[in-house]
Amino acid sequence: MTQTQISAAGGKATSIPMMGGGPEPTIFELSAPGRRCGSLRENGVPMVDPASVIDSAYLREEPLALPEVSERDLVAHFTRLTHRQYSVDLGSYPLGSCTMKYNPKLADTVAGLAGIANTHPLAPVSAIQGWLEVICTVEEYLLEMTGMDAATFAPAAGAQGELTGLLIMRAYHRHRGNHKTKVLIPDSAHGTNPASVTLSGYEAVTVPSNARGLVDVEALRGLVDGEVAGIMLTNPNTVGLFEEDIAEIAAAIHEVDGLLYYDGANLNAIVGVARPGDMGFDIVHSNLHKTFATPHGGGGPGSGPVAVVERLAQFLPGPYPVRAEKGFDLIQPERSIGRVHSHFGNAVVFARALSFMLALGGDGLALMSRVAVLNANYLKALIAEHYPPAYEATCMHEFVATASNLKKASGVRALDVAKALLDRGFHAPTVYFPLIVDEALMIEPTETESRQTLDALAAALIEIAGIAQDGEGAERLHEAPELTPASRVDEARAARHLVTTWDARD
Repeated sequence: MTQTQISAAGGKATSIPMMGGGPEPTIFELSAPGRRCGSLRENGVPMVDPASVIDSAYLREEPLALPEVSERDLVAHFTRLTHRQYSVDLGSYPLGSCTMKYNPKLADTVAGLAGIANTHPLAPVSAIQGWLEVICTVEEYLLEMTGMDAATFAPAAGAQGELTGLLIMRAYHRHRGNHKTKVLIPDSAHGTNPASVTLSGYEAVTVPSNARGLVDVEALRGLVDGEVAGIMLTNPNTVGLFEEDIAEIAAAIHEVDGLLYYDGANLNAIVGVARPGDMGFDIVHSNLHKTFATPHGGGGPGSGPVAVVERLAQFLPGPYPVRAEKGFDLIQPERSIGRVHSHFGNAVVFARALSFMLALGGDGLALMSRVAVLNANYLKALIAEHYPPAYEATCMHEFVATASNLKKASGVRALDVAKALLDRGFHAPTVYFPLIVDEALMIEPTETESRQTLDALAAALIEIAGIAQDGEGAERLHEAPELTPASRVDEARAARHLVTTWDARD
């Protein structure tokens, strides 16, 4: 259904979609002369002629052409646009490695409390004792979960946490008089890992995976020498498998005075069950926005606290809060690497995380991880006949399947499967990552999805695989999605033909 409105552009009739159907006009197309959302009251302050205070060279000759719409039409327009977006509140979001799970509204309520939301970051320590208690409490819980001894909450996201951890690694080695040059990274690692290594001044050296999808320990031994500063590792790894040889890997790195860095992207699989510190890790970053109740995506909000073993605490960014004899205070580590973020980081994310931790408790957090693992293995088994797993071993919280069989039989690729899922009410999983799996579909259902949702997602994937067997159906899948507001787009065009401003278009 649509309704018709006369626009300001030549009195043309504009079709306005009802209930989200049809193309949405721009706000300018909805404009009509003389319409207003509201007006400002007279305040007695005299108007100032702009020409008297601004050089005429910088003044417009004509008034800025702004849309003229009623409040009703303005609200309806932007509400319709929001309904065209997918989110974790609308349905399953099985992006592998991203842990895009539903976030309870309890955390929203806590984050919106006046004392939480309205505190100025430059307030004196005496005025933010409550906030410092929040940070110290979250730190204590996180240290218990990871097996570390001290932490900084300054990094604003996982990638900044990576860089912070690597700068701590570099500071440690320089303090000891070592001038190591290399950091080892598995070939299945997150793309930010080698970038962070390069940015920190080290050379990234790739460690191959073995046939089981795990780090090839023999190959690793051949790469370990006195130039190795450390290794960046995710456990469970990026293909969703637990690194069974982690103790052996840790021993090999520590033998040359290297450090083990834990990428916390997959922490959601082991909270309350296993601890990186017990595996031999020295530096651990955690993604509070992935694991502990903050909606993320599209650039934020995020938080990537970095925890370290005791001998590395002197290199942490500072100042950071600690419990004092009376209340809380700030300290500056002796050999701090300096600030990596203004003030304390993305503080509201800490409050969200604390509310989540307190609501679940220790047993609840352990159950969170166990259910995430159960859900992944259940979904993996449901679709295995149509999308074979890249590795047969029991997975953790996520798994990597392959659409290579569909590609060989009908030309339908992982990208086509992902786009077709959008037409069936599901967000697409991660595709073509990790690079070591052909036509990869990386799926992480998380613990927040019910069995009914997993059954429905499996049914949609199986239906798509069936459609791919028919020639005409395969062609339709190449054009998917068909039912979304925007159809198939050219994902590479934006990168190849960069348009930095709206007026730079051809």
